[in-house]
Amino acid sequence: MRDVTGAGSAMVQTTPPRRRVNLYGVQFDAVTEGDVIAMVRADLSQGRGGRIITPNVDILRRAAKEPEARAHIEASTVVVADGTPLIWAARLAGKALPARVPGSDLIWSLNEAAALDGRSVYLLGGEPGTAEIAVEVLRRRFAGIRIAGHMSPPFGFDTRPEEYAQICADVAATQPDIIFVGLGFPKQERVIARLRESLPQTWFMGCGAAIGFVAGVHSRAPGWMQRSGLEWVHRLGREPRRLARRYLLHDTPFAVRLLSRSLVERLIRGDGAKTPTPRPVPTPRSAPAPAGHASGAVSVPTPPPVPVPRQRGEAVGIARPYLTAPPADGDTTRARGVIRVAPPSDGPTP
Repeated sequence: MRDVTGAGSAMVQTTPPRRRVNLYGVQFDAVTEGDVIAMVRADLSQGRGGRIITPNVDILRRAAKEPEARAHIEASTVVVADGTPLIWAARLAGKALPARVPGSDLIWSLNEAAALDGRSVYLLGGEPGTAEIAVEVLRRRFAGIRIAGHMSPPFGFDTRPEEYAQICADVAATQPDIIFVGLGFPKQERVIARLRESLPQTWFMGCGAAIGFVAGVHSRAPGWMQRSGLEWVHRLGREPRRLARRYLLHDTPFAVRLLSRSLVERLIRGDGAKTPTPRPVPTPRSAPAPAGHASGAVSVPTPPPVPVPRQRGEAVGIARPYLTAPPADGDTTRARGVIRVAPPSDGPTP
């Protein structure tokens, strides 16, 4: 894991590889939002690009049966859990993830880091006009942020080869440092895979509806619903016709299977099983005096006590609430609790 060391320091330190957690055959990075931001800043400073993907229950379900979905995850540089049920599943399996890291939070903290470092960003996606509104919100929120461009492509652009090629060429021509692609999974991942060929030094994140959240076109669930794993209920209530089949017929049964499988995996592995306490070793009594010695007992050294193994604690961490929060409903000018990113001491990176 790369990290930015020291307040106000731009020095980059290389640390051992980050830990990964396997959930239903997908390797998740056991990192926090702050870790992701530090990694992106460090790699950009060294001319390296990358790709962030934030699987939720639906994406994990698809990855379990669709080769394309799995390939997109495996091609990503950073894989973080965007879904409270995934955090629960990791905890049940005894290999906890440190935090939920939603793309709708990362879009705020990554833009804040970009503004501090003098990096440029591009917003691609959202309904017509949404990206333009989001850009204005970001400009008001982060003074000095560099917007390389924005675009809300027309519906079906990816089915028209010439139009698709022209959109990709227009985006690549701006040479941005970070591109947020909000077209829904897996369309946004296909676009990212295509753009990476011409922008190897750029960082990409598929962000789903996050551009609409920034613009205020869509609202996120209240904090208590996010923490309780009920954000999907909020979205279902706002878009029942589009999401009912996905959430009720596919994702909910899969989430139950995921949690059950994680628990069974833990039980089979035996984590948390009670360690039997060894029977105490009796202390030898005094031996009779040998012939030719004075009467009386001869003291036999008492063997040292056998240490009793302590019961191992379960390797289950407590999922901490994610570190940032988007603006309150109706307030698109600020993000409450956005993670603070230390500005570099030597000024913006050129």
